[in-house]
Amino acid sequence: MSTLIFATNNQHKVDEIRTVLNNSFSIITLKEAGIDIDIPEPHNTLEANASEKSKVIHQLTQQNCFSEDTGLEVEALNGEPGVKSARYAGDTRDFQKNIDKLLLNLEGKNSRTAQFRTVISLILDDKEYLFEGICKGHITKQQTGEKGFGYDPVFVPEGSKKTFAEMTTEEKNQFSHRRKATDLLIQFLQQHGTH
Repeated sequence: MSTLIFATNNQHKVDEIRTVLNNSFSIITLKEAGIDIDIPEPHNTLEANASEKSKVIHQLTQQNCFSEDTGLEVEALNGEPGVKSARYAGDTRDFQKNIDKLLLNLEGKNSRTAQFRTVISLILDDKEYLFEGICKGHITKQQTGEKGFGYDPVFVPEGSKKTFAEMTTEEKNQFSHRRKATDLLIQFLQQHGTH
């Protein structure tokens, strides 16, 4: 079984991707790989941030690895919070404060259309490949649900009446931007015979 380092310390993201991979690959986190660094995300696009993270880990380990960057892009806020999604209300990564700021900024706006977008950067045999997953939906006026993380309590995907935070992992995976990007990653890995 092939091992891939997932360049993240976010256990929620790791769990979500592991449920999709179904043991076809061994995913190890930075911590499990013995890497204790906070990789900067200095760029203004998801693509560049994802790329930065996988390149840093690849240079450190010389192993196959992947990283992802995800942003919530809200139409009425010109694509905000976007790359700043985790730090929207400041560097503390406090999602409650992020949600409060988002709802405040949307007050009085007619459109609440939004999308989650995930970009995965894979470095396999020293080459980089990018995969993208998008989930369109809208932002609710108040929070609902206890599951998930991040903006899940205020995001309802197209085709559902529930927020992500009201869904089971299985339900969320039917819509999930991360799932879509991961599916593309897995198809690619399978085509390359990395089983």
